[in-house]
Amino acid sequence: MINNDVLAIILGGGQGSRLYPLTAERSKPAVPIAGKYRLVDIPISNCINSDIKRMFVLTQFNSASLNRHIKNTYHFSFFSSAFVDVLAAEQTPENKTWFQGTADAVRQSMHHFLRHDFKYFLILSGDQLYQMDYTKMIKAHEESNAKVSIATIPVNAKDATSFGIMKADAENVVTSFIEKPENKLLQDWTSEVSDDMKNQGRHYLASMGIYIFNRDVLTELMKNPDTIDFGKEIIPQNIDKHKTVSYQYEGYWTDIGNIDSFFEANIGLTQDIPQFDLYDKNKRIYTRARMLPTTKIAGTTLVRAVIAEGCIISAAKIEKSVIGIRSRIGKESTVINTYVMGTDNYETLENIEKNKISVLLGIGERCFIKNAIIDKNCRIADDVRINGGMHLEDTETDTYFVKDGIVVIKKGVTIPKGFIIDKF
Repeated sequence: MINNDVLAIILGGGQGSRLYPLTAERSKPAVPIAGKYRLVDIPISNCINSDIKRMFVLTQFNSASLNRHIKNTYHFSFFSSAFVDVLAAEQTPENKTWFQGTADAVRQSMHHFLRHDFKYFLILSGDQLYQMDYTKMIKAHEESNAKVSIATIPVNAKDATSFGIMKADAENVVTSFIEKPENKLLQDWTSEVSDDMKNQGRHYLASMGIYIFNRDVLTELMKNPDTIDFGKEIIPQNIDKHKTVSYQYEGYWTDIGNIDSFFEANIGLTQDIPQFDLYDKNKRIYTRARMLPTTKIAGTTLVRAVIAEGCIISAAKIEKSVIGIRSRIGKESTVINTYVMGTDNYETLENIEKNKISVLLGIGERCFIKNAIIDKNCRIADDVRINGGMHLEDTETDTYFVKDGIVVIKKGVTIPKGFIIDKF
């Protein structure tokens, strides 16, 4: 079943500099998450679970891997109107610039959207982790006769200074908006929230960057070329012109905006009852179907580990870590508080011998790795020590990057035998 009233637009984001080096060779929506998925799988899966199956993904940086992932993943019936299409920034005789912001990206792509019949635009971000039934938000939008709806999440005073904050009345109509307010201003920006949220001290409505626009409203708003961003311009400038409603969401939601939030979101999956539930059959996360063998583990102590399929593991211990597809971890190695993204392919013995490969894909023997992200297709030789933590200074080399104590081993690099990232 398809909700033909809604067209979903997933914003791929800009250059993704805050997620560098994970975005050095890929766009933000294509960054691997949870061992086997990509970030873009989150909003697409939420749409599919909400019977919204007409989607555009807008991107302009490093879009090749994103294109490939979507092409290989999302196949609908030939007799269905469902689709997931990637729209990269394109220069035309009328517009010779790249996307300048979220609203500008939608504006430049508008001629593609308006070829379809629908009532509502659903604008989504491609770099957030959450599970939402959009049909409930659409129903609330219709029942309130809103022109614009904004998904909001109650936050506490500490977090409120990092978001755009809405003030809503008793009927959830947004009356005012402020971008990243100073702490001293917050007393005037509380809104009515549930008792559960009040008990947690979450009195402020933060914008989640998820919007519903009536088709005619957004079409008209896009005619102004001077507005280039939804959060900074479109929303605050039109609250008084078009009825705008807050749709409060109280589930798990996190913005994967930087290395720290990305790391914490992945490691959080190792909790006994993680906030992001990958096991709910009604909220499935879809991704590319790979015909991989089961994971093989020999002599390894596992403590709160999430391990994807196709791995070959002989490590001594894996603790509070996410191990991605096709990962290989050698004997006597220890991996703690780490996200290993895995590899795209297996290496055959024939290929190893033919090319005289001395350092194999994956993690070698007697390694110690803690507080790290190992990007795809890395080769870590034997006896390597990577001990991330706040004792390390922020730095970057050709092979690794340190930010806020998290060590990121760059995609496809080789770390030689006995190499040490630590400070004694």
